[in-house]
Amino acid sequence: MRTIGIAASAALAAALAFAAPAQANLFENFQVKLGVSGVLPDESADVSIGGDVDISDEWVPSLQVEYFFTDNISAELLCCVATHDVVAINTVAGDVALGEVTHFPPTVTLKYRWTNFGAVEPYLGAGVNYTAFIDDETPPSPPGPVNGIDYDQSFGPALQIGFDYRFNDHWSLNVDARRLWINTDVSIDTDLGPVSADVDINPWVLSTSIGYRF
Repeated sequence: MRTIGIAASAALAAALAFAAPAQANLFENFQVKLGVSGVLPDESADVSIGGDVDISDEWVPSLQVEYFFTDNISAELLCCVATHDVVAINTVAGDVALGEVTHFPPTVTLKYRWTNFGAVEPYLGAGVNYTAFIDDETPPSPPGPVNGIDYDQSFGPALQIGFDYRFNDHWSLNVDARRLWINTDVSIDTDLGPVSADVDINPWVLSTSIGYRF
C-alpha cells in the first residue's frame, strides 16, 4: 500500500507539473480589465404623440476581456449592465415619466494597437454591439398614465479609441472611449391608448480600468 501511495503521489505531482504550463499557455494571450464605465446616451426619438426622450447618464462597473492574435491585433469584449431613468419630453401630454430601463449591451471590437511608444499603447477599434433590454419598471404608485412598456433588442456598429499605459509586462492602466449605435422600437401602454416610439440611444461609453495581461 505504501508503494502504491508513493506511486500515486508521484503521478499527481507529475500531472500538476504538466498542468501548470498548460494552464499558463491557455491564458497567455488574454488581458482582463476591471473598471468603471460611463454610459452617456446621445438620445433622440420619433414619438407617436410628439416630443422627444431624455435618458439619464449612468456610471457602472465594467469588465473587458481581450484576446491578442498578435502584439498589434486583438479582439475585445466589453460587458456592463446599466439602469437609466427615461422621460418622454414635450409630448402632447407634456413630460411623461417612463420609469427605469435596464439594458445589457455587450460589444465586440477588433482592435489595432501601436507598440512603438514605450509604455503607452494607443489603439483604434471597430465592431458590433448587441443590446438586450432585460428589465423595465414603470413609475411607482400613485399610478400614472403609463401601465407598461416594452423595448425591442438592438444590433448596431461600434467604434473605439483608447490607450493602455503599461506599468510592467502584466499590469496596466486603460482609458477607453466607445461610440455605440443603439436603436430600439418602444411600445408603451397608457391610459390614453398605445404609444409607440423609435428611439436612438447611441451612447458614448467612457471607461477607465486596471488591466492584467497573463
